[in-house]
Amino acid sequence: MRYCALSTTLAAALAWPVQAVEVAPPNWWAGMVSPTVELMIHEPGIAEASVKADYPGVKVLSSVRQDSNNYLFVTLDTEQAKPGVIPLTFTFSDRDPVTVNYQLQTREEGSSQREGFNQTDVIYLITPDRFANGDLSNDSVAGYVDKADRDDKGGRHGGDIQGMIDRLDYISDMGFTQVWTMPLLENAMDAYSYHGYSTTDYYRIDPRFGSNELYREFSQQAEQHGVGVIMDVILNHIGSGHQWMQDPPAEDWINNDGKFVPTSHRREALHDPHGVESDKVAFNDGWFVPTMPDLNQRNPHLAQYLIQNAIWWVEYAGLSGIRVDTYSYSDKAFLSDWTARLMQEYPNLNIVGEEWTVNPLITAYWQAGSQRHDDYESALPSVMDFPLQATLTEALKNSESWSSGLRTLYEILASDFVYGDPYNLVVFADNHDMSRIYSQLDEDPALWDMAMTTVLTMRGIPQVFYGTEILMANPGTEDHGIIRSDFPGGWPDDKINAFTGEGLTDQQVWAQDRIKSMLKLRQQYPQVFAGKLTHYTPDDGVYVYFRHTEHAGDAKVMVVLNKNAESKALPLARFSSMLTGYDNIRRLGESQQPLAQSLTLPASSATVWIIE
Repeated sequence: MRYCALSTTLAAALAWPVQAVEVAPPNWWAGMVSPTVELMIHEPGIAEASVKADYPGVKVLSSVRQDSNNYLFVTLDTEQAKPGVIPLTFTFSDRDPVTVNYQLQTREEGSSQREGFNQTDVIYLITPDRFANGDLSNDSVAGYVDKADRDDKGGRHGGDIQGMIDRLDYISDMGFTQVWTMPLLENAMDAYSYHGYSTTDYYRIDPRFGSNELYREFSQQAEQHGVGVIMDVILNHIGSGHQWMQDPPAEDWINNDGKFVPTSHRREALHDPHGVESDKVAFNDGWFVPTMPDLNQRNPHLAQYLIQNAIWWVEYAGLSGIRVDTYSYSDKAFLSDWTARLMQEYPNLNIVGEEWTVNPLITAYWQAGSQRHDDYESALPSVMDFPLQATLTEALKNSESWSSGLRTLYEILASDFVYGDPYNLVVFADNHDMSRIYSQLDEDPALWDMAMTTVLTMRGIPQVFYGTEILMANPGTEDHGIIRSDFPGGWPDDKINAFTGEGLTDQQVWAQDRIKSMLKLRQQYPQVFAGKLTHYTPDDGVYVYFRHTEHAGDAKVMVVLNKNAESKALPLARFSSMLTGYDNIRRLGESQQPLAQSLTLPASSATVWIIE
């Protein structure tokens, strides 16, 4: 799909005529920390043109062509420029000149100091196509092959941005304070386009989800509900339907000469002191599948394109954060530049990278502030805590022994010293790429409760996958289309409605209430969950940890996991260093009582206690 110098959506909003020439980014802002912007101009024969900017304070620093005659990369210096319309005139030797009116906008006040998601937040992960259908008219759109078919587990089901807007009351009432959606950018693919990870236009929301303006409205309305919006960004690959596959700007734009060569997925090769360069290349430059061409971020113009695209969406949509898909698969040097540039522009933004490994040494490598085996520099604030997720499920499922069970959960947390900031990791029980936690734990409600209680009280920033709060499951299958099933109540003809509770089982209502109660606890004691974690080695199937501030007298939260099949008395003398000076204790959802010598733990339970 083509976009113009002003995207159709922006042009409509500003009442400007649509340009014939494609320009990315479609606009920019005055007063950015970095005053330069590189425009990718796409138009047949544009590489033959010279360019002039006739606007006070704007300089054309460079005009560079690559291998294709249809692209020109023009770098503007806007440091001395005020907001307005910049006429860019392209002069040819064999045809009339072309003028593009490029807008330099005014930034929102305080944009550069926006606050990103942090420990006081809880992230709700949504698959937009499967959450709620708020606009039936865009379920199928002319010009897009992949049509809506709710009976097809891998097809589009019709969920959209309007559906998420309509359910913001539910999201905020539950206590979620951030929404991370799977990608919403255009995926003009023949099939399996619903998941959003095959981008075909980096500057356009897929019309089956809505529009650029509607996404911005979603962000604005979410903010009014006390909810931030996190965008899922894909730097590593595009969809095979992207125009770059027919007309790449440069011969090296796509890895492996634009031909499918599978990635090895051996991320260890990047860190292996005994390894060879060819193994690193096999990991970084390989493609996931033939329909996901792998981008070569070593090309400086592509690198700049991707950096500016992320900044554009943060500024345009008012984002509170970014989640980066398949983080380590992109070029290492590029990732260093990309994170540094984003954090230079938005020092308080949060960005979390997906590095799917259960090895905390590899996970920690990418986080800013971590000690590394080399001199690599990263400005990435956060990483997804896959090591904790894998350990948590195994700790709950395996029997208790000297080397298994809750001890392994304790041990993985005792390894937090490898992280630059373990409190800024994103922690989770499941996500969109793995079995639902209820299925992972063999649909055992007690184990589900232990897992979710741990995630929602653990150090770091919790993330909950939509439907986990009502025990959604995928029994007997690992199919992602089933894992990402429709949220009941999101479609007009649904007989079960999880948004209202209509038709839910008693167990589902219990689970939903349990999540809600813990999220309300977090909101009641934000200073506690922005504070420290102190834990004790597991003993006889019981694991105890505290969340607390560094100030004496502040409330504390005590979490106890009891894996024993029978109730158990927990003597409190062992925890005297955390309890001295406190008089009262109450279990979450119950009345306050004097702090006694011991607590009674129900069998197979996760209990949360507030100490004041």
